[in-house]
Amino acid sequence: MSNVLDQPISILDSAPETPADLPAWFAERQRAAWQRFLETPAPKRGDEEWRFSSIKQLDFTSYRGGIEVPEDTGKLIERSHGLDDSAAKFIFVNDTLIEIESKLPESVICMPLAEALLLHGDLVKEHFMKQDTRLGSAKWAALHEARLSNGLFVHVPDNVEVEGTIEAFHWLSGDNSAVFPHTLVVTGANAKVRVIDTFLSENESDAGLCIAFNDLCAGPGSKLDYLAIQAFNEHSKVIQINETGVARDATAKGFILNTGASWARNESLSSLQGEGSHSDMLSVSVPARSQEYDQRTFQHHVSPGAYSDLLYKNSLYDKSRTIFSGLIFVDESAHRTDAYQTCRNLFMSNDAEANSMPGLEINADDVKCSHGSTSSQISEEEIFYLRARGIDPIRARQLIARGFSVEVIERLGDDKVEELVLKHLDDKFAHIAGGGA
Repeated sequence: MSNVLDQPISILDSAPETPADLPAWFAERQRAAWQRFLETPAPKRGDEEWRFSSIKQLDFTSYRGGIEVPEDTGKLIERSHGLDDSAAKFIFVNDTLIEIESKLPESVICMPLAEALLLHGDLVKEHFMKQDTRLGSAKWAALHEARLSNGLFVHVPDNVEVEGTIEAFHWLSGDNSAVFPHTLVVTGANAKVRVIDTFLSENESDAGLCIAFNDLCAGPGSKLDYLAIQAFNEHSKVIQINETGVARDATAKGFILNTGASWARNESLSSLQGEGSHSDMLSVSVPARSQEYDQRTFQHHVSPGAYSDLLYKNSLYDKSRTIFSGLIFVDESAHRTDAYQTCRNLFMSNDAEANSMPGLEINADDVKCSHGSTSSQISEEEIFYLRARGIDPIRARQLIARGFSVEVIERLGDDKVEELVLKHLDDKFAHIAGGGA
């Protein structure tokens, strides 16, 4: 599936035609999604799912889809720096695949979603966008589905463990360009895989919009790790919707790093669908200047004897804002649930703002659940301790913020992946003028 060049001026005008060679079911899904987008009301200031949000950020009329890939893609390929030794590497520019490398075994299906629709349509259909988007962005999920043209599809069969990490780079190129990347990862019984999506801008000046969606389907006894590294320029906006289903005795770990974009909305839902299932929901965000990061989560305990743990940490500089709204929801039959939810905010400026709304709804007996949020500033004693050892105040504050984030990053459980995340974190600190003091 290639990009359609004759696109409307605005992504809101009409949906592109689904290529004729794609499965009929997918074409019908796209038509229905466009109709659903048109019929779904836009969020309003009074909506609980958008409480504290800047609704004005949802004006997407100026963004265009189908913008051509720049002629010289070699520089973007060179700039797609990730792990030194990936199991597979995909590079997309404006949703068009420009580079692929793979050392995966033949039993693992790993390919662009457009190709998977042609070659493995029934498998894609079985897992594609199965859950309802329930955290506020149903309208934008419908727009994503209607305009979807490419992404990444990974299927790891039973009893296969992928050594190394599958990486995908998603570049925004061109002013007012819009992209709709989709990542679908499915693991069979007792399988194992790790996938990293990295979102980047070609330059520091062009505005862009990304409405991304990922489906994570962890089969029985499997282990699925997913990381999203959001490092767009600060003229971009992003909505990222993460939906995870975790089967019996499976483990799913989702991690989001936010360092870029002027405005980012993350919606993450994890559904624990089998006894013994385990879900880790992790995030580190470092907003500065006037950046706003809006995070909504839902830990849905469907089956008994499942475990979930959420840990989000935000270090806020300058006049930045964060919103966190999370809910642990325990179904009536989900006895022996063990669930935790923690959001922690570290103020690096007196002008920053953090709004946190943790929540809990229990409908079963014999459960162990806790939720909470904390906000604090760096103490003068901490700064004095580091200054006494020859560290200047700006660097001292950044070291404290870095250390504050490390607790989350260490839970990724892989040294090379942790180093990659810390590199992006350090790049952000290097671009924070004056340390936000």
